[in-house]
Amino acid sequence: MFPLEFPLQQLAEKPDATRVLDPFCGRGTTLYAARLKGLSSVGIDINPVAAAIAQAKLTYVTAASVVELANKILRSSTDNIAPEGEFWQWCYEEETLQELLALRASLQGLNTPTAAMLRAVMLGILHGPQNKGLPSYLSNQMPRTYASKPAYAVKFWKTRGLLPVRIPTLDVIRRRAERLLKAAPVAKSGRVYLGDSVDTLQRLRQKFDLVVTSPPYYGMRTYVSDQWLRSWFLGGPPEVPYGSAGQIARQPNQQAFIQALADVWTATADRCHPGARLAIRFGALPSARTDPEEMILSSIQLSGSGWLVKDVHPAGISPKQARQAEQFGKAGSAIDEVDVIAELNQ
Repeated sequence: MFPLEFPLQQLAEKPDATRVLDPFCGRGTTLYAARLKGLSSVGIDINPVAAAIAQAKLTYVTAASVVELANKILRSSTDNIAPEGEFWQWCYEEETLQELLALRASLQGLNTPTAAMLRAVMLGILHGPQNKGLPSYLSNQMPRTYASKPAYAVKFWKTRGLLPVRIPTLDVIRRRAERLLKAAPVAKSGRVYLGDSVDTLQRLRQKFDLVVTSPPYYGMRTYVSDQWLRSWFLGGPPEVPYGSAGQIARQPNQQAFIQALADVWTATADRCHPGARLAIRFGALPSARTDPEEMILSSIQLSGSGWLVKDVHPAGISPKQARQAEQFGKAGSAIDEVDVIAELNQ
């Protein structure tokens, strides 16, 4: 993972780039950087939450249109059946929950740019801490970056006597949309694909000049379960999923992970012009006990696809990466990330 400055730097160092790719796009930082520079981009991610947020970064709509769509859905909604369990009664006030259910049901059948932005807004306000001023989130007290597991959350709320309060969903949508879209740059053509990177790349027809990406760290295992509530809003199950199907980071061993990455670099090369630039930022979880530089270089070499490594240098430990290591690793201190720059020689 990386801050916006990283893809912007890569764009500056590849001034002739016309189309940008991120095969592990996450929440779309690379795509947004390309948008700022007026370039077309494509992102791929296997996680529905990440893909939904990334798609919004390619969307150009007004805050008024987002609010209008939300209002239309809420005015035409009927009672929806809430999922079973104490969690839902304690997490959301009854009327707020009904509004949430109505938006969830309607947005699953809408694929317009405005719907994409409203979907992303909802993912952002679905849960988070309560504050003393105007509410920014719809839930009872909860972290913003991940959703607490139901049993723990209910115990936390009960122990502290924290009852859910009525929060008008439309008001929170309006405030968030106005803040997000106040100075959004004009969007260029771009798309986010939900799915496996290799499978998706093999179906694409575009050619790219610049690839900027950050693969998941080896052994990362909690993102899906930590985002279970946002995943539910997108149509997933109303309980925590603990499976790892399709997650490249959850290979049975390091060699299998390196091979999986190599397959992505091969598929990426097939969709790039000769002379294309590949910029990778990669790190490791302390608990995984791996050397990120050795692992990422091995994957590029194994791909045998014409990527020639031009530069390798430490990227340091960003605050976000340090928090990730703390959240996902639990053991040891954060490990330095590494930047690898390669050029396609075909």
